[in-house]
Parts: sequence; structure tokens; C-alpha cells
Amino acid sequence: MSVSIGVDIGGTKIAAGLVDDAGVIVERVRKDTPARSFDGVVEAIALACADLVSYAQANGLELVEAVGMGAAGLVDETASIVRFAPNLGWTEAPLGPRVSEASGLPATVENDATAAAWGEFRFGAGRGAQSLVAVTVGTGIGGGIINAGEPLRGAFGMAAEFGHIIQVPEGRPCGCERKGCWEQYGSGSALLREARDLAHERRSEAEILMSLGDGTPEGVTGVHVSQAAAAGDPVALEAFRRVGHALGRGMADLTAIMDPDLYVLGGGVSEAGRILLNPVIDSYQAAVVARAYRPSATILLAELSNDAGLIGAADLARRLV
Repeated sequence: MSVSIGVDIGGTKIAAGLVDDAGVIVERVRKDTPARSFDGVVEAIALACADLVSYAQANGLELVEAVGMGAAGLVDETASIVRFAPNLGWTEAPLGPRVSEASGLPATVENDATAAAWGEFRFGAGRGAQSLVAVTVGTGIGGGIINAGEPLRGAFGMAAEFGHIIQVPEGRPCGCERKGCWEQYGSGSALLREARDLAHERRSEAEILMSLGDGTPEGVTGVHVSQAAAAGDPVALEAFRRVGHALGRGMADLTAIMDPDLYVLGGGVSEAGRILLNPVIDSYQAAVVARAYRPSATILLAELSNDAGLIGAADLARRLV
């Protein structure tokens, strides 16, 4: 069995694993993410790689000498430099070369959503598709594009920053310093905002939702919204409907540009399953251009959950050896 190393760099943890050629994680390592320290992250990744190399050697696994990393940020066209990663506090960070030097292994970097899209394309919900758009719905909205069986990175490596397409001109302020970005209406942050606002307006209908927190709209968390929706709370369900509507409308706009055969909906909010998926599909079908005259893209939930980025990064690194 041959294995390569995949690494998913998060704001609080670094998840690394040995991934075989069928997309199965055969061993995992977790390290804490050193707070806003690039050198510390490089060291932590190198230590994780050393642990995994030792495991592979001890268990007779054939190691494909490559490390693939996924990072939340803008990655350059050489798949080695993280141009900007706000959650990590990085600008122009030479992650690939530094990790390669520290670990002794060739290393490549992908945007985390691109890595997740590739993981789903190869081993998850996207198996058999030729063109796939992955939309990851978490605190914000991320994305990845697979076109004709290849990841689409763009001329400068920064394609598929879907979350910052303008959905509502002069709408809600966004962290990117613009207004009306898609992620202000179709993300986990938007879901929580909608739920709290609705709970203020319709307290008598939000009994389940409010009971999960401290009894106030401000005490509601994102987890509470999902739990309340699963229990049938009408306010929580309405919040999901609104966010699903925004997501479907945005995906219809993407179809006018890319015409994929499949969308894969992932990220933490997608764990609500059909509660999110149904309004997304309804909104998408209502908004897609020339619906009566074109094949309709399929919309599926991601299958690999939080492992998609790690698996995808490892498999992309394998291709470069």
C-alpha cells in the first residue's frame, strides 16, 4: 500500500494524515496551531510529517514522498506561497519551500477549499463527475472548481473565492471591506444572524431555539440553530430557509458562468443535511437561467466531511511526484 501525507491547516489545529491511493486515511496526527506564528506552524507540520513517516516505516507502508497542504487563504499559481491568510495572520508566506526544507519532503500548498473539492471529486460525492463546483459553507463561504477533471486555480492561483461575489449591492458590510458579499447572506454567520433576528421578532415561535441557550436571542449559537431546526423549531427552520435561498441563488449565478454538472455542498453548516439542502435546491431551480432549456446540475451534500481537505491535499501532492 502506498501513502502520501495530507495536512489541513486550521486556525486552532493542524490535522495531518497518511492517505492511501483509495483516499483512505490510515493514520492521523493532530498538532495545535501556534497562534499567528508562521515559523511555529512550519515546525508543527514538520513534526507531524516526522510522526507519519515513522508510522509508515514501522508498518511497512510505501511512502510516496510528498506532502500536500491545504490552507485557508490565497495561494499563488506555483502552489507554494500563501499570499494572504487573514485567519493565520500571514502575508507572502513561503509555506511550501519552508515545509519542504524542514521535513525533507517535497511539499505543495492548495487553498483549503480547492483541496476539499478535489477530495470530493476523487473519493466523495463527486466520483464520476467531469465538472464539479464545491461550495463550503462555514463561518464564510469557500469554494473549489474542478473542470474537465482538473482543479481550476486561475492565472494567479486564486480562483473560486466565491464568498466575495456581490449578491446584494451596497448590502451588509463584509470583512473584505466591501458590501453585500455572498457570504454575508449564505454562510454560518448569516444563519446565526438570521436566527437571532427572527427570535427577536417571533419569540413565541422560537421556544425550542431559545431554550437551548440562555433564553435570549443573543444566547443562541450556531449549534443551537441546527439542533432547533432538527427538532422542528419554526424560527430555526425559517433561518435555514433564508440562508438556503441565498445559497441557491448564488449557485444559479455560478451556473451561468461555469455550467457544471454537479455542485457539492460542504462545510459545517451542510451537516444539517436536507434541512439546508432542500431550500438550496428549490432556490437554485427557481433562479437558474433558461431552466426549461438546459440540463439541471445535480446538488449533493459532501461525503467526506472535515476530512475532504486533508484527503484532497494528499492526493494532489501524489500527482506531482
